[in-house]
Formats: sequence, structure tokens, C-alpha cells
Amino acid sequence: MKPAFPHLLGGEFLISKDWRVNEDIRVKEVRLVSEDGEQLGIVPIREALALAEEKGVDLVEVAPSAKPPVCRMMDYGKFKFEQSKREKESRKKQKIISIKEVKMRPNIEEHDFQVKAKNARKFLTAGDKLKFTIMFRGRQITHPELGEKLCIQLAKELSDISSVEKSPKVEGRNMVMILVPKLDKDKSENE
Repeated sequence: MKPAFPHLLGGEFLISKDWRVNEDIRVKEVRLVSEDGEQLGIVPIREALALAEEKGVDLVEVAPSAKPPVCRMMDYGKFKFEQSKREKESRKKQKIISIKEVKMRPNIEEHDFQVKAKNARKFLTAGDKLKFTIMFRGRQITHPELGEKLCIQLAKELSDISSVEKSPKVEGRNMVMILVPKLDKDKSENE
């Protein structure tokens, strides 16, 4: 069941990618385009449907908002199949980058720091962004230089596999720095 007010769900409209085909096209006249892209001019819808049926193809409305709407003669089944193939291919190529977070306090011991740095290295080598957060308690916030020193230490520790996207900045009672993994071309330049 489609919601009555799609714009109220998540702030975006639900857009369907279905085209109107053959008898579903409800206009008096259309701008007709042949199978090989040739403009055939503005013709009544009945004449366009007859031409498409005569050639054994479908009439597909490709630009419904144009005046008059643009319709193209094509094999709709083949077109839909190729479209889904292209979409599947583009989804395959995209990589979802998630942000992992490592938290510390400004008075952390060296061994604990090394454990956190090891975890951070694991996240960055997996291709994720890293949000490094230093949490201040009570009066510790009056010494942001301690947090900045830790941020610089971590950035140096991971400089071989990452670069700083956002330098250390105090946000409320936390100091945040964001590291991103270096690209492959950056790695090849260093070798």
C-alpha cells in the first residue's frame, strides 16, 4: 500500500521509474521518435500507436513533462532488461564507506593507546573512515592541548595508511578528528 503523503516519510518523494507504454499514454498528440532516434514530428496518439504496432514494437513515453510528451518506439521488454542490468552494474561498483569510531580520554596510558591505535589501523585498512574522539570529564576540558597532543600522536602513528580529513576540533566536551584511508594511487607514489 502506498502512503497518502509520501513527502512526509523521510523528507523525500517516492519516485517510480515506470514508463507509460502503449494504451497507458493518455494524451491527444505526442512528439514521436523512431527506433533509431529519428524525429518523426508531432502526431496524434492513435497514429503513433498504429505506427508502433505496424513495426511490432511498443510506444514508450520517455519525456512526459515535455509539451507535447515525447514518445519513442522501442522494444519495451528489452529496454527494461538492459536498464535493470545497468542499474545492477552501477550498484556493484559503488562502495559503502562507513564511519568507525575510536574513543579515548586525555589521560590514557601508552599501552591502552597502542591497543586503540591497532583497532584504528584495522578500521582504516578495511576502507572505513575513522572518527577519533577524545572525551573530557570535569575540568579536563580546560586542557585541550592534551587532547590535541593525542590526536597528533595517533595521526603520526597511522600516517602510512591514512590522512587527516578533519583536524582536531573541540565540540562540546569532546575533541573530534576524522581520518580517511589513503587512496591506492597515494600508496603507489610512496613506494
